[in-house]
Amino acid sequence: MMAGAVPISETALLLCDLQNDFIHPKGAYARGGQGDASIAALPARLAPLCAAMRTKGGWIASTHFTLVPGKGGEPFIAEHLLQMRPFLRRGDFAPASWGQALVDELAPSDLMVEKIGYDAFWNSRLEWALRKAGIRKLLVAGIVTNGGVASTVRGAHVREFDVTVLGDGCAAFSAPVHQAAIEGLRPVARITTIAQALLEITGI
Repeated sequence: MMAGAVPISETALLLCDLQNDFIHPKGAYARGGQGDASIAALPARLAPLCAAMRTKGGWIASTHFTLVPGKGGEPFIAEHLLQMRPFLRRGDFAPASWGQALVDELAPSDLMVEKIGYDAFWNSRLEWALRKAGIRKLLVAGIVTNGGVASTVRGAHVREFDVTVLGDGCAAFSAPVHQAAIEGLRPVARITTIAQALLEITGI
């Protein structure tokens, strides 16, 4: 991690996969009976931090898991994902769709990046966009802690971004899994809370 304070103008709140198809009651995961109260609570919990970042001149960046459509519009779905989530179908997480979009409570983001795997840096333009924006520090939140969040945090670490994980701004499908993932990230990121991040940004 970098030494010294990074100004808010070079800091982004990175929202990992907080999309309608994952979280909204009318999204794909709700249709498939997949959800968790801790995941559903994240947008309301993170909204004040998003507002503070905008007010103070920081950035909001969002990653969007995407099922890329192939011939005839049928999505390319990795075999392991299809086995875990057999309810996924054509139109889910489709580019530019409602389901792929950031939930309304947190929208809009300044930088929106599609991703096709766990690590949002893999085969995406995320690093390029962050560098172009002059961003050196990331405050990471989102879902799931043990999947996209953990992989993306490690991806940011090896690219020498200053990374802070908001422990209560992330969630998984079980509390023990979430907590284990947070503990596993301590060697590569600072771990803090939304309240502490707000205090550091606003001074109140």
